[in-house]
Formats: sequence, C-alpha cells, structure tokens
Amino acid sequence: MTSSKNDKNPRTTGRPTLNEVARLAGVSPITASRALRGISTVATELVEKVQQAAQELNYVVNPAARALASAQSQSVVVLVPSLSNLLFIETLEAIHQVLRPKGFEVLIGNYHYSRDEEENLLRNYMAYQPRGLLLTGFDRTESARRMVEASKIPCVYMMDLDPGAGLNCVGFSQVSAGETAARHLISRGRRKLAYIGAQLDQRTLLRGEGFRRALQHANLHDPDLELLTPRPSSVGLGGELFLQMMAAHPQVDAIFFGNDDLAQGALLEAMRHGIKVPQQVAVLGFNDLPASAHMVPRLSSISTPREAIGRRAAEHLLTLMAGNTIARPVVDLGFELKVREST
Repeated sequence: MTSSKNDKNPRTTGRPTLNEVARLAGVSPITASRALRGISTVATELVEKVQQAAQELNYVVNPAARALASAQSQSVVVLVPSLSNLLFIETLEAIHQVLRPKGFEVLIGNYHYSRDEEENLLRNYMAYQPRGLLLTGFDRTESARRMVEASKIPCVYMMDLDPGAGLNCVGFSQVSAGETAARHLISRGRRKLAYIGAQLDQRTLLRGEGFRRALQHANLHDPDLELLTPRPSSVGLGGELFLQMMAAHPQVDAIFFGNDDLAQGALLEAMRHGIKVPQQVAVLGFNDLPASAHMVPRLSSISTPREAIGRRAAEHLLTLMAGNTIARPVVDLGFELKVREST
C-alpha cells in the first residue's frame, strides 16, 4: 500500500521530541522547554520530572532547531584568548552563573591570542544567531569589527576600557595598572626597573606603556630594560626571561612582569641560582593568580577583578538583550596592588 500525501509523520528523524518529553513528564511543552533551559521560574519538582523524562527518552536539546523555530536563539557567544590558566576561567564561571538561570546557553570560543582565529570563530558562531556577544578587549581585525557592528547583536566588551568609543565595556585601565606598578617599585627605592612581557596582546602592551610612562615621568626609563617576546606566557618562560635579563643587566633591581606565571617562574629561578628577592631584585607580577600568595617569597602582584568583570558584563548584556540601554556604558572596576614579600 502506498502512503497518502496527507499522511504526516512528525518524527521523520526517529529522534524523541520535546512534545514527547512534555507528555511523559505531564507538563506543557513550553514548561518542558523552560525546565530544560534552566530557567529559574520553573518549580523544582517540575524540573526534576522533565529531566527524568528527557533522560528516559534520551532526548537531546537541538539549539539550532529552536533558533530556527523562533528566529532567535537562546545562546550567548563568549570569546576569550586563553583557557590555559585561571585568568579567564573565573570570568567564564561568573558569566555562566548569571546567564544560565535566565535560560541562555553560553558558547565559549578560545582564539589563542590570534586575531584571525577570533574572526573565524565570530563568523562561525554568527550562524547560531546568538542573542548576545561578550568579547575580550578591543584588539581585533577590521573585518571582525565590521561583522560585530553590522550584526546589530548586543555586545559587551570585557577586561579593558575605551571611554571614547561609545561602546559598552566592563574592565579596568591597563595603562593605570602599569603606572601603579612602576610607582610602587620606585617607592621601594628601586632605580633600575625592567619590564618583561610575553604573548604581546594589546593588554600586555598597554601595561608596559603605563609602566614606561611612569618611569619617564620619574626620569628612570631605560629602553634597554624592556624584554618582550610574542611567545606564550608560562612559568618556564618567566624563569628563562628572568635569567636572560639578569645576565644582560645585572644592575637591575626591580622587574615588573606582565603576567603572574612569568613572575612565578622568575622566583623559582632566583631561588635556584641564589639570587635574593627582594634584597637584590624586587619582583612584581600581574593578575594575582591563587598560587602567587604561596610562592617563596610571597609574590607581590596587581589583583584584577576577573570574576566581577564577568558578572557585571553578563548583567549588562542581559539588559541590552532585553532592549534596554545601559546608564553607565563604561564601568571601571579598578584593580588592587597586593604588596607581599617579593617587593
């Protein structure tokens, strides 16, 4: 027997549907959808019923189909340059804690400090019709910049500030952080100050610019005491660059490192080679990673509000996605100098 044109088979794929999950759980399809998306307004007992039904049926949410049906997805794209340490993990955790209870899926992209890779990630994620974007800093290709602008998708920038651009951003002044580092070391009586940076993303360069500016103001700047490399930042690289600086310029009595992992490596090599910190050379890091307070000696560092930045940026994005404007589009959350034994 041949089938009629009017025969309908809603399950041509053979996969379980949301309607089946709802029927098994004894709720409406919209309640089942909200429960599976983690929206906090759904009663706990209903969430448990829906999740149990979904598990029994082996139901998997299809975000692409949901976006197609509504012409709008429930996803937010977050792009960060690294997942290799806690620096951005804390930010991502805070973002997730804000967005997930509101029913949003967080799509995370790691572009490994590559502008081209970030552009490719943006282009690929745009196919998901995201509701919002959370981007790190302002250093990206012109094509990526135009893509974001043309999309009209609500966007909040994290980690850095650009008050003159008219953009929604949450972060702190990298330049001011560099200036604070220099002033602290100068206040400790140091006169031969060096800056060591790796990765050379825009934020690392801005810290160096602030450090340089403060030294120039104090007539203490020596361009030979800047050691910069595009190599990925790591503890091992920090130790290597520290020994390189001390061999070439033994008169150096203070070093500001662009990242804590570099500074931690320096402390380990100093201990290994009998270089006394801070008596011979003071060491100052940046970001105040958890291990820094437990180094020997304990590492002085500039603490950055990574969790607070993620939380506030996500909250601002929720406001923008609701069609509202931000009263204060530029939010400076500042930073804190943590003075410990190494300086």
